[in-house]
Amino acid sequence: MSKNKTLKNRIAFLIFVLVIVVGATYYGYFYKPKNSLDLYQAIAFADDFEEVKKLMLDGYEDNFKEEDFEFIKKLDTSPNRIGQFTLFEYDERTFVIMTSPGTEKLEVLAVDELPKEIRDYFLQLAP
Repeated sequence: MSKNKTLKNRIAFLIFVLVIVVGATYYGYFYKPKNSLDLYQAIAFADDFEEVKKLMLDGYEDNFKEEDFEFIKKLDTSPNRIGQFTLFEYDERTFVIMTSPGTEKLEVLAVDELPKEIRDYFLQLAP
């Protein structure tokens, strides 16, 4: 009987671990924004600023202020456009790549080299 009980305990433990792994994967896939449109919706429909702070990468919480959240959340405003951009930085050049927000697979809409002043601004934001 102890072998049977040990086998049942192992199976129960494996099922428990599987549920945790699947649950974490499900949460990460369905509840974290995957693109700019998802991010806008997560911010605009959040119940409070603390919920939005959970979207921030650790150490970057100060880059998003509660006033910004309140402005985005206001019912009488809506964005004119939601863009999604990626920066490719090289030694002396930075390229901005505009991609399609809200799509399953990114598609490139435009590529342009940043002017030095804008490049310097984005370099200041980097950790």
